[in-house]
Amino acid sequence: MSLQAKPVTRLDRVVIRFAGDSGDGMQLTGDRFTSETATFGNDLSTLPNFPAEIRAPAGTLPGVSSFQLHFADHDILTPGDAPNVLVAMNPAALKANIADLPRGAEIIVNTDEFTKRALQKVGYAASPLDDGSLDGYSLHPVPLTTLTVEALKEFDLSRKEAERSKNMFALGLLSWMYHRPTAGTERFLKTKFAKKPEIMKANLAAFNAGWNFGETTEDFAVSYEVAPAATAFPTGTYRNISGNLALSYGLITASRQADLPLFLGSYPITPASDILHELSRHKNFGVRTFQAEDEIAGIGAALGAAFGGSLAVTTTSGPGVALKSETIGLAVSLELPLLVIDIQRGGPSTGLPTKTEQADLLQAMFGRNGEAPVPVIAPKTPADCFDAALEAARIALTYRTPVMLLSDGYLANGSEPWRIPDVDELPDLTVQFAQGPNHTLEDGSEVFWPYKRDPQTLARPWAIPGTPGLEHRVGGIEKQDGTGNISYDPANHDFMVRTRQAKIDGIDVPDLEVDDPHEARTLVLGWGSTYGPITAAVRRLRAAGESIAQAHLRHLNPFPRNLGTVLSRYEHVVVPEMNLGQLSTLLRARYLVDVRPFTQVNGMPFKEEQLAHALEATIHDH
Repeated sequence: MSLQAKPVTRLDRVVIRFAGDSGDGMQLTGDRFTSETATFGNDLSTLPNFPAEIRAPAGTLPGVSSFQLHFADHDILTPGDAPNVLVAMNPAALKANIADLPRGAEIIVNTDEFTKRALQKVGYAASPLDDGSLDGYSLHPVPLTTLTVEALKEFDLSRKEAERSKNMFALGLLSWMYHRPTAGTERFLKTKFAKKPEIMKANLAAFNAGWNFGETTEDFAVSYEVAPAATAFPTGTYRNISGNLALSYGLITASRQADLPLFLGSYPITPASDILHELSRHKNFGVRTFQAEDEIAGIGAALGAAFGGSLAVTTTSGPGVALKSETIGLAVSLELPLLVIDIQRGGPSTGLPTKTEQADLLQAMFGRNGEAPVPVIAPKTPADCFDAALEAARIALTYRTPVMLLSDGYLANGSEPWRIPDVDELPDLTVQFAQGPNHTLEDGSEVFWPYKRDPQTLARPWAIPGTPGLEHRVGGIEKQDGTGNISYDPANHDFMVRTRQAKIDGIDVPDLEVDDPHEARTLVLGWGSTYGPITAAVRRLRAAGESIAQAHLRHLNPFPRNLGTVLSRYEHVVVPEMNLGQLSTLLRARYLVDVRPFTQVNGMPFKEEQLAHALEATIHDH
């Protein structure tokens, strides 16, 4: 039977969720389907969701791993509120995800795994495939394991080895259903298993068998087509990119634009470890990565590299920032450029290591002893992590200060199309190191003062150790203005504290842009990864005839100069956050505005519909 023999239904968007045991390869399956979709030219947004346990017991609810992909023929902003299609590899995957499915959604289940023991393990008294509980859905029972083993019987593999390819069978089936290009997956498998030719051939055979099954079986009567998003993107060369990969590329680019070697001092921690893995591959760009014995050593080495003239970075998550806080304070005192990248996750303490949250804002602002102000910036999408890294580097290098960059697990692991910029679009980040004496004493002799400041930026000179004539003392004890000598003088300490604060307050950041086409009474203000859900909710409300304004903060310290004026223009200001209202607290304290927090701390990003309802209620609150 040819592909044309079955009808093709055209859709403008689809949300697919692959779910199975954490040993079933759902993240790999989702990654490959995403790559096929990016190659096809759809706009896309992804949400990987996996257990924190290294290996939860097989077939249990805590062991379920899922990957959601939303793709469309138009500009989209979120991974989607609810899946149109669920691929469930076992009963646990079905039970963990069925509540998210709207009625009428398609469910593809691996019937081979619905054994009595597997059903009992997750609390099913009877099989949901037979008891009528799934009557409201379009159910496709497929013996994925059996079909995969049958397709691979010509290979010299044990049954267990053959069964491991069932995720490739599922990928082939879905690739057929949605007309995905397959050449990229075939290339990927040939490369990944180049040293294991039998495994490589088996995976290819399973993938092709899944495709052929879709084409020939009577159970799948229709295939679907989602056209490329031709009008959603400006002209350019695009690639699919995750937030952590975009951040890594942004850091490398910043070091090249600054003409400085990049040094990463890091300790592995979920969900930041990917940045360490990626940067370690790029020694050809002058990148040096140091995997330290702990978080404190990681930032200590990075600060030493900054003292030595490198673009220095340390990457971590919330618990690591807590451990690094003393050294961040030292960097504030030494006034050296240092990028502290916090890929936020659920807390407190170990919290939810593999889930997302944006609850480290107050820690970034105030989590140090003494008055230790640090600039804070936050990317809004996975691709925006590239630009945020460049902006963090600009501020750190220009103002000689540590900078906190707040990404989160949703941005880090999620992905979207990214336009690769031309080199001439990139900012010039070159810095001038101190060359010689910069101060004349009363007796006419010329000396080097390490804390003599640039009148515009209040930045002190960056003197490379070993440069003749630039010898100077560093340390954590308070310094005398100008000379850098140790000082316990009360008036000098007051002056230095206020000067360090003035340096941060004076950082040049762009004004806040407000999207308000209808002179609304209500403003929704976001920061970080809430951008996608907020923008999607605003679009939904405007399409329904509502009037609402939207703005999004990238710079959280210092705030944009016009923020107070913007806030005062609106009757209602709503701030959605994945915390208990941290930005709302800062805005209320700073601008005396009655900001309304809308908060969520369930480890997952906001849903578009949920936000739209909350914002609509605010609009109509008189």
